[in-house]
Amino acid sequence: MFDESLSSPDGSGAGKRRRAPREQSPTQRALGLLTRREHSRKELTRKLTSRGLDAGEVETAVAQLAEAGWQNDVRFAESMVRSRAGNGYGPLHIRAELASHGLDSQTIADALGRYEGDWLQNARDLVRRRYGEDFAADPARRRKAADLLMRRGFDGDTARNANRSAVDD
Repeated sequence: MFDESLSSPDGSGAGKRRRAPREQSPTQRALGLLTRREHSRKELTRKLTSRGLDAGEVETAVAQLAEAGWQNDVRFAESMVRSRAGNGYGPLHIRAELASHGLDSQTIADALGRYEGDWLQNARDLVRRRYGEDFAADPARRRKAADLLMRRGFDGDTARNANRSAVDD
């Protein structure tokens, strides 16, 4: 038998009784965030306190998760370096972004040092994707390519070498 009291008039079932969501502890909420992606300690703390959780409880929860290995700033930094480098950003941009996440300079330097990619090749690939294979024939496009690389966080030598190698090809 069909119980009409559980159904909404439009038939969507929106009138069904639902359990009230359980209140999650700071540790549970932090784990929920960490299962989606890596977070720095500072970022995780900021997100949880911005959701109205007690700052002291959040600090304790984040410290426990770090101790248990769920949260790790080194792992976060390495993940961020791989991700941003794959998206066409250079080491200067990545270093600044990692610093904004509250990581110390040694952790940042180590993460950038462990990156296995080639920054010059990344720069070349970015320029070719953006401006085509024959961009080097036009000085204006070469200037634009160099500007793009500088904005994306590549140093001047890398920008020059990426443009120069296109001319040499």
